[in-house]
Amino acid sequence: MSGSPKYSTVSVAPAYARIELGRSLARSAARQRVEAQRAAARRKLEAQRARERAERAAQRAREVAARRERARAEAGRREAELARRRSAQQDSHAARVRREQADADVRRLAEVRQLLGRARAEDSGVHVLREQLDLLQGRVERGEDPGRDIEELRGRVVLLAEEAEASGRDADHGAVLAGLEERLAGIGPQARESDPEGHRRCLDLLAELRATAGPGAQTRFQAMLGTAEHALTRHAATVGERAAEERRQVERAREAQLQAEERASEQEEARQAALEAEQEAEQERVTAALAEATDRLGVVRQSVAEAAAEARELAAPELAERIEAALAAVTGPLAAGAPTEALTAVAALEELLVGAEAQLDELHLAYARRMDLAQALQDAMIGEGFAFTGGAEQAGELLLSFERPTGATYRTTITTDGGGTPVLVYQVDGEPDVTLHPDPEVAVCDRTEDLLERVHEAIVEGDGFVPGELTWQGKPPGPRGRTLTGTEQLPDTEEWSWTG
Repeated sequence: MSGSPKYSTVSVAPAYARIELGRSLARSAARQRVEAQRAAARRKLEAQRARERAERAAQRAREVAARRERARAEAGRREAELARRRSAQQDSHAARVRREQADADVRRLAEVRQLLGRARAEDSGVHVLREQLDLLQGRVERGEDPGRDIEELRGRVVLLAEEAEASGRDADHGAVLAGLEERLAGIGPQARESDPEGHRRCLDLLAELRATAGPGAQTRFQAMLGTAEHALTRHAATVGERAAEERRQVERAREAQLQAEERASEQEEARQAALEAEQEAEQERVTAALAEATDRLGVVRQSVAEAAAEARELAAPELAERIEAALAAVTGPLAAGAPTEALTAVAALEELLVGAEAQLDELHLAYARRMDLAQALQDAMIGEGFAFTGGAEQAGELLLSFERPTGATYRTTITTDGGGTPVLVYQVDGEPDVTLHPDPEVAVCDRTEDLLERVHEAIVEGDGFVPGELTWQGKPPGPRGRTLTGTEQLPDTEEWSWTG
């Protein structure tokens, strides 16, 4: 037998296959129980989160209702305050207008009283005019606005005074005109703009009066004087009314501006409230999504850690790294507060875990098969007088060392081929029929082959494994051996295998 490795594939007997099936079913049942526990935990957390969301929704509804109630109350308060302010402004304006009007009426009545004092007391009309003047004084004191009546009385008093003066001397038309012009000027500088037609009418009448003034025109002058007095009275009343209307327009514009400012303020408050509600809803969505991702991670975290550890124990470091990378892909977005990425990553982790657990089941069965085969080989070798000198696992392979009393050493590797079939690989050193440099045409290993066949027969009898024919490079053909085919011989090596 050459000093190069000898190979033998190992098949599984029906009895061991039944044992493996039982293990597979037990492991599958355990996985199902774990998955059921995870599903129950997820459902419990989902129900808890649903209750919390319902409570938060109810709380938000109460808060929204309270905010609306406060907003309505605040709007009512603002409206009442605005109405009170408008009423106060209107009252203040009305009071100011009344005071101004009353002051003006008092001044005009004083002027009328002064003019009336110039008339002769024995004139028949003076007594009547004094009574009317007293009546008007009472109306002013009561807060009424007898503006037109005062102007009318003024005109009558002026006429009476002028008539009295004209009867005493030859009617000083110039003084009368000066008095009328003074009255026109006293209406105010805004008179021309407020009542242009009335102002122009008064100017025209004064011009006509000026043209008729002088000796011999007394009758004509007196006839036109009443018309001029009436025009001046009407012009003064019109200017006063339009000034009052302008003041009212200013107040209305001010009130409209206040109302516009109030509406703008209310709209801004509503916009801010809507923005805050939108921000609260978004924050609630982010919080809920992060909570869901955290819950789902919490359900599978222990299983993920156990799967990664088991993958390393079963010599599958790439699988362990994939699991750990998927876990890191969840914890990163969670720490960064990225809900969408966290949910996507936790879903990928859950899916990976299912596949990884199925792969681990297969790896675990293969590991158990290797361990059982190693134990069976160890028992058989010891039965043939070997001493077990050590064992180790490396990269998914079991390495066993045995020694015969003669000093020969047998190093055995239990591995699997590409299809998952167990393979026994022997490296023998120190046997007399094993040469380090054999004749490439003839390789003899009769005594070593017989020994290993007895070991394999012991394995078949007691442990449910069925080793195949022991094969090596250059094994001669015949009843006890055959030559490796091209597919069985590895390139650039001298190998022996025992195939089933």
